[in-house]
Amino acid sequence: MSSKIEQKEINNAAWAACDTFRGAVDPAQYKDYILVMLFLKYISDVWKDHYATYQKQYGNDDTRIRRKLERERFVLPVAELKDHETGKVEDSFLADYYSLYERRNAANIGELINVVLDAIEEANKAKLEGVFRNIDFNSEANMGRTKDRNRRLKTLLEDFTKPQLDLSPSRVDEDIIGKTYIYLIERFATDAGKKAGEFYTPFQVSQLVAKLADPKPGDRICDPACGSATLLIEAAREVGDRNFALFGMEVNGATWALARMNMFLHSFDSARIEWCNTLTSPALVENDRLMKFNVVVANPPFSLDKWGAEEADSDRYNRFWRGVPPKSKGDYAFISHMIESSLEREGRVAVVVPHGVLFRGAAEGRIRQALIEENQLDAVIGLPGNLFQTTSIPVAVLVFDRSREKNGKNEPRKEVLFIDASRDFVPGKNQNALSEGHIEKILTTYRERKVEEKYSYSAPFEEIKENDFNLNIPRYVDTFEEEAEIDIDAVQKEIDDLETELVDVRGQMAEKLRAIQRG
Repeated sequence: MSSKIEQKEINNAAWAACDTFRGAVDPAQYKDYILVMLFLKYISDVWKDHYATYQKQYGNDDTRIRRKLERERFVLPVAELKDHETGKVEDSFLADYYSLYERRNAANIGELINVVLDAIEEANKAKLEGVFRNIDFNSEANMGRTKDRNRRLKTLLEDFTKPQLDLSPSRVDEDIIGKTYIYLIERFATDAGKKAGEFYTPFQVSQLVAKLADPKPGDRICDPACGSATLLIEAAREVGDRNFALFGMEVNGATWALARMNMFLHSFDSARIEWCNTLTSPALVENDRLMKFNVVVANPPFSLDKWGAEEADSDRYNRFWRGVPPKSKGDYAFISHMIESSLEREGRVAVVVPHGVLFRGAAEGRIRQALIEENQLDAVIGLPGNLFQTTSIPVAVLVFDRSREKNGKNEPRKEVLFIDASRDFVPGKNQNALSEGHIEKILTTYRERKVEEKYSYSAPFEEIKENDFNLNIPRYVDTFEEEAEIDIDAVQKEIDDLETELVDVRGQMAEKLRAIQRG
């Protein structure tokens, strides 16, 4: 039996494959090509591995073997390359990675890759429909002119034949593939800089938000701004078993495709990820009403401009009845959607927000006040700055608990817990991070409702009302450190000693200058 491949080996080999594109293709674009190729290699290796297993049972009875394979998670069909004018079939082959590798020197290799992806998508509509529609391996705009494009694609196909990227089930545990996919997304986010906000939430932040939301077995879990779905996957992991249902929405088509592949690679094939605009045309709807979820988590785009305020007054789902957020800042639009799509008297919501959400006035202030008066806000958690590729500003996590509503099990709880974790981080050259210890401290403080000087405070409703419903964390958690008392006499003595020493040094310098002049 082949030896198992370690996670690090696969990660390094997959990342090395990116060298084919570095310097020639924008990181925000080449991530799609690498991740699609990883996906294709994985399903090809699984198919090949299973084919070999069935071949031992049925010999060379290809028809019988294919019938068995087609009952599994996905199908690899026969792909056909047709003449564009006559429609005549010029070539036919199994739609997998290895057929492409055999044809890697073809002058139309980009077109052949597209043909394979189209065939796979068509044969697996229920799970993969639309996933590859935004990726074009034959694009001159993205991949360069024919000669350069062919060279890059040939190199890419050869890179994925390395032993470290043999993704057969006999060599690679299932969860390793998903981890490699997320590892690549994280590395791409670092390369892409501010563009990374479209598809990635830092792992530690995803982990924290998922744990704060505390999903349970049987829950329906949703991320209405899911990006590549890393936060949604972390929420699924918190459940502890497979008894959950995952849902997401994403407005960017290429990012939506990453999310769908991410779900597939983590064996969450039944997850429903919709390509839509959550704020103007949400697709997670039942009987013309928003679907309701036990847990809603998100890291939506910060202060989104032109989010659709002009349509909010006539919103068919009545999400903005507390007020319409300003057209240049969509933070409370996402929050309003998340609250309204969570189950009454039961739903749990955790959302990452910029600090302006805590104190800005006008419409945002009125929405914030309404949510507090409804007793839905459970905690405000301040995080350090520079955790994200997209911004260096510190952010906060708001936790809403709809069981605090009237007739909910936590209705008696009226205080809001404030946690200032902004000073707890692992400094990095380009980006800070949260350690496991930092995350655990936040979670313990939140779950036990602990009050700790200069770290956390439980504010009663009356105090928040006195502060005009301003949630700025320093109003509640005093982190001011008094400066040590200055000993004036000691400072003066130090100054006198320095001046005496300076006179002595100047005398020595003058003596040396005179010696130089005499010499």
